[in-house]
Amino acid sequence: MKTSPEGKLQESIQEGAFSWLDKLSEYPQLETLTALAILFTVAALANWLVKYILVGGFYRFVKRFGGANNNDFGVVKRLSHIVPALFISSSIGLVPGLPEAAITVVRNVASGFIILTIALALGAILQIVNMLYMRRRDANLKPIKGYLQIVKIIIYGIATILIIATLIDRSPLILLSGLGAMAAVLMLIFQDTLLSLVASVQISTGDMIRVGDWIEMPQLNADGDVIDIALHTVKIQNWDKTITTIPTKRFISDSFKNWRGMQESGGRRIKRSLFIDQHSIHFLTKEELEHVKQFSLLDGYFDNKINELNVWNERHVKSSSGTTLDSRKLTNIGTFRAYIERYLRNNPGIHQQGMTLMVRQLSPTPEGLPIEIYCFTNTTAWTEYEAIQSDIFDHLLAIAPEFNLRVYQAPSGHDMRALGLSTQQSLSKQ
Repeated sequence: MKTSPEGKLQESIQEGAFSWLDKLSEYPQLETLTALAILFTVAALANWLVKYILVGGFYRFVKRFGGANNNDFGVVKRLSHIVPALFISSSIGLVPGLPEAAITVVRNVASGFIILTIALALGAILQIVNMLYMRRRDANLKPIKGYLQIVKIIIYGIATILIIATLIDRSPLILLSGLGAMAAVLMLIFQDTLLSLVASVQISTGDMIRVGDWIEMPQLNADGDVIDIALHTVKIQNWDKTITTIPTKRFISDSFKNWRGMQESGGRRIKRSLFIDQHSIHFLTKEELEHVKQFSLLDGYFDNKINELNVWNERHVKSSSGTTLDSRKLTNIGTFRAYIERYLRNNPGIHQQGMTLMVRQLSPTPEGLPIEIYCFTNTTAWTEYEAIQSDIFDHLLAIAPEFNLRVYQAPSGHDMRALGLSTQQSLSKQ
């Protein structure tokens, strides 16, 4: 029976292959190396097919229908490495001339690599969960990053035990039974982790800090916004753009100031004093009274105040000698206080409702009589707050002389030189 040309070609190829294999079998070491080369080449090809074809197609599908970011799928890349490891583990026994011990080692290493890959993939999944959670509007109220880090530590711990058990070809229960004797050592090693975990739970339960809060801890040189809350540390970006890293447990053991209440209230406090030279305080003369009556903010103030003083004087100042030294009169400091209060009441940058607004005297000091302005701005933005506060005191410092009041300032070198010149001039005239 005649064979076709195609059949002859196929028979010749088979004969050539068998003859090549027969010749290769004469060299066992070469045969083993060739089989290993073929095995790892096929494994690398499988890795390429899975990584660049299946994973790439999955990316395109998700982008088209889900619109997700490639960074969210690092877990898929990690899982793709399992395919070549499985292929090597299942096919290593087919390599001729390979000792059983070598086959066992390769299978154990491949199995350990698979466990490590799965652990890393689970860690990537936890990162994706945290990223998705942080997209919520209320994510900064109760961050879950610390809890996810605890889960990641548990996953990596279990993976470490399984990898060691796989490499030494023993049951994981043997290693776990030995951990009971090492409990005290583990407690000592993970002391900071356990304390941080308890602190994280207390911080989250008590809503003590959130991402975005303005935190002030002078003892640790921290004054700025919270940018990250993790299991072991809390990162604070200070106003000079430096980063302060604080152990989470310090927020339980140490005191700190959280400015969140101020930010949520919608107003920020101004609490600053003008120090008035007490020698410039006096009763208003008729000329001074006519002068200060020109302030439009004091319209109606003098009529009411003068009537109040007259009523009081009529009731309490009754002297047969007709002296009026003990009668109540208008003072420049009291008029100035009234002016400041009305100025704040009419300032558009000051919160007018629901928050304290007052102008008060404090106890006299060697630097003068403090006139304290206590009020709240209608904004919590730092730059706007400082601008409003500066505008107020710019105006008050400039207008105080209109009430014949002097703001205290310690004598400077210029004052001393002026005093010395005036003294010399007086002496020369004598």
